[in-house]
Amino acid sequence: MQLDFSALTSAERYRWLTSTITPRPIAWVSTRSTEGVSNLAPFSFFQVISSEPATLLINVGLKEGVAKDTARNARDSGELVVQLVAAEQAEAMNASAAVLPHGISEFEHCGIDSVPAQLVDVPRVRGAQVAFECRVAQILPYPAQSPNCHLIFAEVLLAHVDDKVLDERGRVDPARLDLVGRLGGSHYCFTRQRFDMQRP
Repeated sequence: MQLDFSALTSAERYRWLTSTITPRPIAWVSTRSTEGVSNLAPFSFFQVISSEPATLLINVGLKEGVAKDTARNARDSGELVVQLVAAEQAEAMNASAAVLPHGISEFEHCGIDSVPAQLVDVPRVRGAQVAFECRVAQILPYPAQSPNCHLIFAEVLLAHVDDKVLDERGRVDPARLDLVGRLGGSHYCFTRQRFDMQRP
């Protein structure tokens, strides 16, 4: 099969990309509005793109041509927290993906506990095994001529890593981390099946 992406609809392109580029890590992003409302939403168009400076990239799509709360809050405050999703928090993460009216906090609506961050004025998810406190380095509308999303470049200032996911050397043990990944459609996976290979 060959797919001419110029002949596909936007929905078809999305379906083919998300069902083949898997598993994708999930950024569970918390922000705070200028009115003080805390927002929480998951995004699977997400990756680490640089270690110097330590930078994450999150794609936040527009909703009916309008910026979502996450992008708006990140732009207005210049701050966000990016949590990774452990298996035990999969249901809470999924609940926070619900479309809610502007001004409603997913933390409160979904009953998700939060704790204060240290370097940014944004709450983080209580119990998240990994959370990155970030400042916005750049936000780009993409594509430039007719944007359908915002690309948020988030510089990591501070990482919270649960001691329970560390091995005896103080390094992350992937078996203890037990993250959730996104597949196509409504499918997800765990990082429980692994194998090792030595680089040549």
